[in-house]
Amino acid sequence: MRKLLPHIVSLALLFSAAGTLHAQTSTLATMIERDYSGRADTLENVLTNQFLNSSRGTFYAIPRTYSNYANETKYIYWQQAHALDVIIYAYERICNTNDPRVNNYKRIMQLWYRNHANNWYSKSGDDTGFYNEYTDDMCWICLTLLHISEALDDDSYAATARKVFDDYILPRGSRDNNGLFCLPWKDDGSGPNACTNSPGCLLAAKLYERYGEESYLKAAKELYAWQAYMVETVLNDDGRVEDPPLTYTQGTFGEAARRLYHITGEQDYMSMATKVLYYAISSTRCTYKGLLRDEGSSMDQSIFKAVLIPYLVNYVLDESASIAHQKRMVTFLQKNANTLWQKLDLNTYPRTFCNYYWGDPIDPAGVPSMGAMVSGASLMENTARMACALAPDMAAITPPLAESTPSTPGRLFNAAGLPMLHMQRGLNIKRLPDGRTVKVIKN
Repeated sequence: MRKLLPHIVSLALLFSAAGTLHAQTSTLATMIERDYSGRADTLENVLTNQFLNSSRGTFYAIPRTYSNYANETKYIYWQQAHALDVIIYAYERICNTNDPRVNNYKRIMQLWYRNHANNWYSKSGDDTGFYNEYTDDMCWICLTLLHISEALDDDSYAATARKVFDDYILPRGSRDNNGLFCLPWKDDGSGPNACTNSPGCLLAAKLYERYGEESYLKAAKELYAWQAYMVETVLNDDGRVEDPPLTYTQGTFGEAARRLYHITGEQDYMSMATKVLYYAISSTRCTYKGLLRDEGSSMDQSIFKAVLIPYLVNYVLDESASIAHQKRMVTFLQKNANTLWQKLDLNTYPRTFCNYYWGDPIDPAGVPSMGAMVSGASLMENTARMACALAPDMAAITPPLAESTPSTPGRLFNAAGLPMLHMQRGLNIKRLPDGRTVKVIKN
């Protein structure tokens, strides 16, 4: 009987943990307000309709209807990673459906890769096409290459990321005055900084997860140690990853720490993830009136929020995360998504552009930004990913409407032109019996 006791205790703990996790997921599910998929489709359609170079799979800095769109896009490289990430997340959401965008999104990924993500830099002897003088640019690109491999179950993209990391990123590293290993911002030794070492740490961790080579785990731990030293010692340990705090480095370092927790089982990593991610949604240095703030109108600044959002969602969906912080993030993400949607001018679809700050409508006299559009689309797509994961049965949340009634005949379609059984909250297209289409918006 004594020999069986440890096994009985282990089983009891296992069932107890499973029950806790179920209760945790159920609690979060009750907080989901709606299915955001239709809204995500709408913004992704705007992104591809207005900003996509369909022959290259890359994205313009401003809508292609503006005469100077090509010149504005000449040096847009690292931002291409985050624009494509939105498409990849959308692909993962719809890949098991008959949605015609499935093949189109796959084609975009392949073209993006073939055209080296609009890389403006070239190096003799580089057979990857992704080498760049900026170390952080290569890190962002490699993270997206790994994401493509995950989505398409094709290792060739990850293999390219691995080669870029092995040959061009890691060899640039050196020890600082404290003896900590870190990566420079540029190939001339400029740096180090958070925008390089945070994605570098995450990239190394993801390469370890995929290939299991200890050299990647060593690199991830060492790059983490440099960034953690900055957070804990230089920045007074309040959750800032750099100063001024920027959402993209908060998100990337938080995700790196979260993954290192799952690799090593060391709780300090998850504690760091919680601290830096919560800072991004709670500090008035990252937020304004309860929403993520306007971080600037440049192509760099406007896309920062697109980096943070997916990693907030990853934390929410992590069964090892703090339930208190998960609940705050679910509320925060939905508030941002709902406010953004309310401020959009859907009557201008498909020129429904996102503003730099989601609490204000876009200035119709201004020039729309791909960075702002990608940040808004990332918010809606990843909020949809969160909602679908936590509450897959949206019928229990949003009461369905009849497909048609005598007073409103005609079939409903979503913004992608696909037939729907029920009207979703968001933008829908109604096809009338005579063939005409009209926009229908349900708030």
